Amino acid sequence: MKLVILTQYFIPEIGAPSNRLLELSKRLIKDGWEVTVVTGMPNYPKGKIFDEYKGRFNSKETIDGINIIRYWLYASISTKRIPRIISMLSFSVTSLLSIFSLKKFNADFLFVESPPLTLGFSAYLLTLFSKTKMIMNVSDIWPLTAKELGVIGDGFLYNQIEKLEKFLYRKSFLCTGQSEEIITHISKTAGDKVYLFRNGVEVNRFKTPLPKDKAEGNIKIVYAGLIGVAQGIPDIARNINFTELGAEFHIYGEGGERNILENFLKENPGRNIFLHKSVKRDEIPGLLSEFYCTIIPLVINIYGAVPSKIYEAMAAGLPILFSGSGEGEKIVRDNKAGLISEPKDFEKLKENILKIKNSPELRNEISLNCRKLAEDKFDRDKITDDFSNKLISFKS
Repeated sequence: MKLVILTQYFIPEIGAPSNRLLELSKRLIKDGWEVTVVTGMPNYPKGKIFDEYKGRFNSKETIDGINIIRYWLYASISTKRIPRIISMLSFSVTSLLSIFSLKKFNADFLFVESPPLTLGFSAYLLTLFSKTKMIMNVSDIWPLTAKELGVIGDGFLYNQIEKLEKFLYRKSFLCTGQSEEIITHISKTAGDKVYLFRNGVEVNRFKTPLPKDKAEGNIKIVYAGLIGVAQGIPDIARNINFTELGAEFHIYGEGGERNILENFLKENPGRNIFLHKSVKRDEIPGLLSEFYCTIIPLVINIYGAVPSKIYEAMAAGLPILFSGSGEGEKIVRDNKAGLISEPKDFEKLKENILKIKNSPELRNEISLNCRKLAEDKFDRDKITDDFSNKLISFKS
């Protein structure tokens, strides 16, 4: 069996899509699949093409048995609409040049990662000429997510993008989604051509957590991920003095609001908030093991969004202080994987921090439950095996 993955983001870039698609590729290769990835020149999360790839229009390399074909794109993480649109469109156009490689590869399926939605249309064109079945994987629902984030409003442009979205769902052989909400949304157009394909986590990368005694001194709390508008990390820094709680908050990541956070911390020292550089994928398991709990905020309820950090925290046995709503909140609450507060309810978040700090029994109970959930329900190996078997059944 042969699979092509079309995605704007892939290793060595960091982030949920890159990590998930890397692990999907490696697992399928282990099961006997041949995998080719068509992607852009690495640039995320800083919005600048990595030094070793600068000056190239295209390149080919093999990593962990994965054949990777890269094409130039206009790199940008600007919050302004035009640069971001140009970035998405540029790779959507240059990726079409992969048609010659795809025809030679003769894949069974082309798995396209959306967003950006325009890349879905590129995938549609590629499948027409390569006679490959298209699988559209929806991580965020566009244009709905863009509207919820305030990037686009109702009107002509929104309606046209929504028509493209529905067109791609109808033309796909199969639509996969990362959450129950996404699957529900897609099924309104695609009918039963849907498959729940959660992010999950590669559990074996994380050591089985050991019980932690009562914290001596400050309790150490971590956030590792994107520092963007939807996460609201600067708001947490402004509204919670971790020194007063006997806690430390360690933040690892990049993103559009990192500069805002840096400036605030320079002007307001002594709050026990520490900003670090982002860490590589392989460093995450060791990093999380050093902490007692993690804060996972989602200021804006993006329909269908489930932060992948939830699954990593589970595998690390790290109690989750979830500040948000939506399906992410439901997963944490229903599975007893942590404590919940509403978005921007900083008093409740403080209360939850103190509960975790002052009750080793509660903390260790949640920790053990998190690890069991990761092993039983969200193990990416099992999720990928089920998906592989699903695709193989289409060929039978």
